[in-house]
Amino acid sequence: MSEQSTTSPEREAHLAAAEGAVLRADNLIAGYLPGVNILNGADLYCHPGELVGIIGPNGAGKSTLLKAMFGLVTVHSGTVELKGQEITNQRADQLVSKGIGFVPQSNNVFPSLTIEENLEMGCYQEPGKFSQRFDFVTGIFPALGTRRKQRAGSLSGGERQMVAMGRALMMEPSVLLLDEPSAGLSPVMQDEVFVQTRNINQAGVSVVMVEQNARRCLQICDRGYVLDQGRSAYTGTGRSLADDPRVIELYLGTLGKKAD
Repeated sequence: MSEQSTTSPEREAHLAAAEGAVLRADNLIAGYLPGVNILNGADLYCHPGELVGIIGPNGAGKSTLLKAMFGLVTVHSGTVELKGQEITNQRADQLVSKGIGFVPQSNNVFPSLTIEENLEMGCYQEPGKFSQRFDFVTGIFPALGTRRKQRAGSLSGGERQMVAMGRALMMEPSVLLLDEPSAGLSPVMQDEVFVQTRNINQAGVSVVMVEQNARRCLQICDRGYVLDQGRSAYTGTGRSLADDPRVIELYLGTLGKKAD
C-alpha cells in the first residue's frame, strides 16, 4: 500500500527512509510571490540510482517543487539537501556545478545553435569535460552524434527534448530533474521519452521527474509522490500508487493534461 505522509508517525517513517538520499526536500514552503505559497510542506527524497515520479492534479505544485529544489523558486521554509549538504535557495548555476541537472518543460534548447553547440553549452563551466561527456550522451542518444551539426531549431519536439536532456547530462549530474518531459509530444515520442528516461537512470543517474502522463510515469518509476495543494499527499512504489483505490479515485481519474 502507498503511505500517506500527513500524519506524524508516517512523516517520521518518511524522514527515516530519506537517510542517505542523494537529494531530499523536507517540509518545503515556497512560492513565486511573498505571502503566496504554492508549496505548503512538501517532502521528497531520491536515493542514488532511483527514478522518482511526481504526479498530481493541475496546480498541485509539481513543477514548483522541482524549481524550488533547483533554486528557481524561493524557499521560505524547509530545507533542500544534496548528498547531505544543505543547498536551500542556492543559485541554479552553483547547483549545476554540484551535480544537479535540470530540464525545463519549454524553451529548453538554443534553436540557433547546432546539436553539438547545445551540448557544449551544457558543460560551459568545465569545457574540458566535453569529449568524454559527448561520448556518454551520444551513447544514450545515438542520433545526437550522427546529426551533431544540425541546428536544434530544425528538430521535432521530441528530438529537441533529447537535446535538452543530453545537455543537462553534460556536467555529469548525480541527479537529473525533468519537468514534464512528455508534454506536447506525440504518443510515439512520449513513449520514446519514457524509454530514454529509464535508459538515463540505468546509466547511473538518479532521476526525479514531474509528469502529466501519470499512469505511464508510475509504470517506469521506482517510487512516486502524489502532490495535492502543495503537499505530498501519498507516496509509495509506482505500482502501489497505480493500484491504490484512493489514488485512482482522487487523482488518476481526474488528472488533466496541462502542466502546472
